Amino acid sequence: MSYRRRLLIFAASVCLASVCLAQTPSPGSSGDEPNLTDEQKQQFLLLAKVVNSERLGKGVTHPWRLTLSDGQLTHDAAFQAVDEYAPSMKFTDGHTELNFVDSYRYDIAGYELAKLVGMNDMIPVTVERNWNGQEGALSWWVPWKWDEVMRYHQNLHPPDPDTWDKQMYKVRVFDQLIYDTDPNMTNILITADWKIWRIDFTRGFRLHHDLRDPKDLVMCDRQLLEKLRRLHSGTVMKVTEPYLNKSEVKALMARRDKIVAAFQKLVAQKGEAAVLY
Repeated sequence: MSYRRRLLIFAASVCLASVCLAQTPSPGSSGDEPNLTDEQKQQFLLLAKVVNSERLGKGVTHPWRLTLSDGQLTHDAAFQAVDEYAPSMKFTDGHTELNFVDSYRYDIAGYELAKLVGMNDMIPVTVERNWNGQEGALSWWVPWKWDEVMRYHQNLHPPDPDTWDKQMYKVRVFDQLIYDTDPNMTNILITADWKIWRIDFTRGFRLHHDLRDPKDLVMCDRQLLEKLRRLHSGTVMKVTEPYLNKSEVKALMARRDKIVAAFQKLVAQKGEAAVLY
């Protein structure tokens, strides 16, 4: 099924449920975003004191929005503590998933993997932290204005379609790499300057060696493709331990091979200029 058709189906279901549009986005914190490195954001998330908390209605697992302060900087973060396992899980649409996992540890693995492939500018800094007696993933709050479903329903169009498309192509490649079984459009956040952020990987990193939807691989950033080519299982294992196990890393690398092969085939068929940017 094409990306656009999945979006239309999802958007229609959301509209019928009257859920998504009831959510009002809000900025990450008052004032401009602080100019911090990823390492500085990590330290802030790990060490700053939680001064306020709010349960979010958005999402299946209802994460928390926490306000943190270190005495000089105050900023928000999303806290996700879901960690569920089941030998078999049946969903409302009738399909069943074996070895079902829904875990905060995949959010952390997603960010660590994003750093390896050069996509940490599209995936918020995420660390593991204990809050309120629970271990979970704590992610830097993105000051988003819309999610992708809201953009669709409001019939909004990016001012620079080419830049928008190139961002979306990268997101699709990453989704195929991690095999997210719940890549719904509320997990694509958009800031006021039309920057895309991809969040929530708690149902990713499945054990499948095949791609979830290879038709989503249309174009690819050259640097991303080169980093995928150079990706090494030992490095992935090192940076994602203990959030991914050997079987999950092995499956990820098998999907990496298929992504690289798919783009090599497209280049051979259409020419490099039509596939890589």
